[in-house]
Amino acid sequence: MRKLRTLIFGAMAGALAFTPQAKAEWPEKPIQFIIPFGAGGGADIEGRLIAKAMSSVLGQPVVPVNKPGGGGAITYTYVKNSKPDGYTLAWNSTSILTTTNIGNVPFNYTAMDHIGQVAQQPVPFVVKKSARWNTLKEFMDECKAKPNTLKVAFAGFGSATHLAGVAMTNLAGCKPIMLPVKAPDRRKMILSGETDAAVDIFFVPLKLVKAGKMKFLALSSGKRNPAAPDVPTARELGMDMEFDLFRGISVAKGTPQPIKDKLEAAMIKAASSKAFSNRMKKLKLTLAPMGQKEFAAKLAKANANIVSIMKKAGMYQSKAK
Repeated sequence: MRKLRTLIFGAMAGALAFTPQAKAEWPEKPIQFIIPFGAGGGADIEGRLIAKAMSSVLGQPVVPVNKPGGGGAITYTYVKNSKPDGYTLAWNSTSILTTTNIGNVPFNYTAMDHIGQVAQQPVPFVVKKSARWNTLKEFMDECKAKPNTLKVAFAGFGSATHLAGVAMTNLAGCKPIMLPVKAPDRRKMILSGETDAAVDIFFVPLKLVKAGKMKFLALSSGKRNPAAPDVPTARELGMDMEFDLFRGISVAKGTPQPIKDKLEAAMIKAASSKAFSNRMKKLKLTLAPMGQKEFAAKLAKANANIVSIMKKAGMYQSKAK
């Protein structure tokens, strides 16, 4: 009888050792951090910063991997199809709404689970400092007078800069030549004269604006940015639009809630760390961390806004089933 009890208790102990609760806590291995755009651009720089900060919080390497293409389509498809175990993260941006609504993928933003937002920034309309246009109206007036002549560069079809550029030009009645180029090339092309203007992320051309090499004609956001207080917003200039570029984290649909909660806590702690927040201030980015519930509400509102802009511009082509 004693031997039988020993065998039973031994078997029970062995079974308990293999229950999920007894396993080592997540994460047990490195985490892939998939960045939708190429190396050297704003998404890459910011993504690598938050990945490094999250590595310290989670105690496992959070490894940045660039998977550019399709305005974010390649990254979002990859993460959507990944195992829902929290080991594959998408460094999302407004492109998660633009690329899904423009038809680059056969799903919408709800095909993934969303952990939260880290930061946001406006999208500026930028030209060379010596350019003949000193206001957005001057550029758009010439563009209307000479359709399919002026060139406007952006980061890729379905990207946030694509949508912001199309929204601004369409609302102004302007028909430019839209040029999809790699993110770092936009600044080179403005300075060389290969493009007349660009829609860009905020902080990289801001350096060139402050250096006297470029100038902002307008910002896409609903309010002026403290780092460029004299630059008007598109809404101030009579355009019915309000558009910000956000960055955050998404995972595969069905990722267990305890893992998502842990990722949310790690993301917010990393974003709020002194090192990261100081870096965001230096880059002139608006640090605005928010968790799953708040971010879900923001996504729903932003998605409705983007669908509205796209429909007005004739761009809406959602293929979501």
